[in-house]
Amino acid sequence: MTHVVTPVGASGSCIALLELASIAAGLEVVDALLKQAEVELLLCRAVSPGKYVVLFSGEVDAVSSSLRRAVEVGDDVLIDRLFIPNVEPTLLQLVRRAVAGPSGTIGLGDGGGDDSAPGGSGALTLDALGVIETLSIASIIRAGDVASKLASLTLVSLELARGIGGKSYVTFTGQVSDVDAGVTAGAADAEAAGLLVRRVVIARPHEAMLAVLRGGPLP
Repeated sequence: MTHVVTPVGASGSCIALLELASIAAGLEVVDALLKQAEVELLLCRAVSPGKYVVLFSGEVDAVSSSLRRAVEVGDDVLIDRLFIPNVEPTLLQLVRRAVAGPSGTIGLGDGGGDDSAPGGSGALTLDALGVIETLSIASIIRAGDVASKLASLTLVSLELARGIGGKSYVTFTGQVSDVDAGVTAGAADAEAAGLLVRRVVIARPHEAMLAVLRGGPLP
């Protein structure tokens, strides 16, 4: 069994995110932050229910400068924001995949995963399964980052507010004690912001849960 595990404390990229209540303001914010500093846009789109999300990455100074400018421009419609100077690398990989398709999934095997993901090759299998569900994209990325840095976990999938009422969720696997600790920490961060929907730990998930998480044909 090969898990896609990134060591706790591994060096990651700097990311920032804003969620805005206005689509028009979102476009204005994108223009302003791109003019402010050299950053990479990872996501800029309208999401349910009528919000606009901007996610970008780059060097810490550039991202910080662009974020400050973006907040200045969109402050009156700002719902949530996020700044992580050293995001957990596998989480950033999942973010990129979630942006590229309906959902992000790593190494789920049976022809549906990516065996070239960091950590080696081979299909992922589930030990315990943890799920955190929140009301915003910023809160789920923050919760996933907190969870994965606290315990030895394999991040499995990430869904970013695509057609689910603006909600987002992250899933990961590992030993029961690690999953429980990660879910507790990540959920606590979201709950403190009033954005937690639900947290779940499944100690012995059914083997069919791999296909469920992948979104492919069920056995």
